[in-house]
Amino acid sequence: MRHLICRIAFAAVLISASTASAGKNDKRLDIYWVDVEGGAATMIITPQGESILIDTGNPGRRDPDRIARVATRVAGVRRIDHLIITHYHGDHFGGAANLSLLLPIKAVYDNGKFKGMPNDPGKEYFNFKCGKRVVVNPGTKIKLAQRKGAAKLNLHCVGTRRSFIKPGKSSVANSTLCAQHKSKNRDGSDNANSVVMVLQFGGFRFYDGGDLTWNEEKKLVCPKNLIGKVDVYQVTHHGLDSSNNPIVLNSLAPTVSIMNNGKTKGCAPEVFANLLATKSISQMYQLHKNVRPDGVRNNVADKFIANVGKKTTGNIIKLSVAPDGKSYTVSIPKSGHKKKFATSKK
Repeated sequence: MRHLICRIAFAAVLISASTASAGKNDKRLDIYWVDVEGGAATMIITPQGESILIDTGNPGRRDPDRIARVATRVAGVRRIDHLIITHYHGDHFGGAANLSLLLPIKAVYDNGKFKGMPNDPGKEYFNFKCGKRVVVNPGTKIKLAQRKGAAKLNLHCVGTRRSFIKPGKSSVANSTLCAQHKSKNRDGSDNANSVVMVLQFGGFRFYDGGDLTWNEEKKLVCPKNLIGKVDVYQVTHHGLDSSNNPIVLNSLAPTVSIMNNGKTKGCAPEVFANLLATKSISQMYQLHKNVRPDGVRNNVADKFIANVGKKTTGNIIKLSVAPDGKSYTVSIPKSGHKKKFATSKK
């Protein structure tokens, strides 16, 4: 009965949705940060019109409904082609089962069941309907259709379950930055097993590290930088200070950071200060204004925040990359804010 109610309740959205993908029409790569209020849900629409969703927000109906609404009404897609779950915490996998009742899911990529897993998402998660399930490993590439007339597209896993890819021939030694690392004893939860993904579209590169923890982050850049430089950095772990190691920030050297925080979750003072101190970052964005007592000092200007008021929720941040991958625009559709950036030299 619950399944039937979910499908009926969402039928009107599917009927009214656009049948065409914006990415497929204009050959651009689009990324949407859906507001799941301190969880994570990052939707990518490729130039060929494939949909990729990294994480599904919290359990219940609110977050799956918001994801499905952005998919159908904003992005113009009717299914999730590739669902990547970074780790088994409720604010990342929690919406998956209910989302599968709203939109067909072709493939799920996650850590599967592994020895010593600290969190078990349970039968509902492992049994929800999808086309196939794939256990992701360091080096796994998500097969994506290429679009003629657009830049080459690549999405691959750099690390997961505390294991990482081996340095390539072009990997840069990082001895000076690595010497600055200061350990933190915060790697006991499933956050440390997070799937780390890098998306590349021509010269444009985007990093999503889930909730990867501080000491595990070090392995991405020490002794060598396994990732290289990126243009956009999704602030890890909602901006909590058990992640976002400054040696990673300075090694990846992003131009833009986007934080999927909540009103009182994330945007920690230490992380905010480290983002500000990262010389490569020219603009920081937040999904929510931090309304904790420390928020006065730890917020970007309101025009760079999707949800500003204490009661404001549901507004998204969108990023759109030009077909040649040489520039991208970050926008907040609700406020009309837009800012264009040139893809950095790598």
